[in-house]
Amino acid sequence: MPRVVSLVPSLTEAVAVTAPGALVGATDWCSHPAGLDVVRIGGTKNPDVAAIAALRPDLVLANEEENRAPDLAALRAAGLDVLVTEIRTLDQGLRELERVLAACGAPRRPRWLVEAEAAWEAVTPVEPRTAVVPIWRRPWMVLGRDTFAGDLLARLGVRNVYADHPDRYPRIPPDELRAAAPDLVVLPDEPYRFTRDDGPEAFPGTAAALVDGRMLTWYGPSLAEAPRALARALRAAHR
Repeated sequence: MPRVVSLVPSLTEAVAVTAPGALVGATDWCSHPAGLDVVRIGGTKNPDVAAIAALRPDLVLANEEENRAPDLAALRAAGLDVLVTEIRTLDQGLRELERVLAACGAPRRPRWLVEAEAAWEAVTPVEPRTAVVPIWRRPWMVLGRDTFAGDLLARLGVRNVYADHPDRYPRIPPDELRAAAPDLVVLPDEPYRFTRDDGPEAFPGTAAALVDGRMLTWYGPSLAEAPRALARALRAAHR
């Protein structure tokens, strides 16, 4: 089985539950599965290249959005094999997960991946609504074009107001967000931790759906549960 270091929390969880003997290193942000016991090698944006090389991995897992190109170049310069994923839609995510798991020595498609595919195929969209989806505050940033989270929401019947914006994560002033008059504001708890007391008050009179960021943005075992969890949160949106 190959020795694997993961620089992406979603991929860390996918490998850890599917080929647990393969993973030897992961970032400080890799929080799932609980109790993961591997060497920590820094953050997704500032991995310790020397520490990674010292683990003698056969493969380093990365993502073109999550990780910085200079860090990936430094890892390659150190003689390491880096597999870089690109995941901007659910279909892309399912394909890339298969590729990653095969490269990590998984003998077959895991049950959770089969269940995830089936769960999303069976999705019944909620009542169609338009939404803005902030991911950061100070400054306000929202989902724009070509995002994995945006694709998941679209499958659930939620149209992102900024889906056609030139930027993938545009900075939009709060008054402009309110002027867009969305039916709904979707507030995940990562990367910024929006809560009932931090976020909804910026959109008075607009229904707010507080969602689990892992369900909205992670591509891994959580995908099997995500459609049900997100649909519940969308239906429970409150003013």
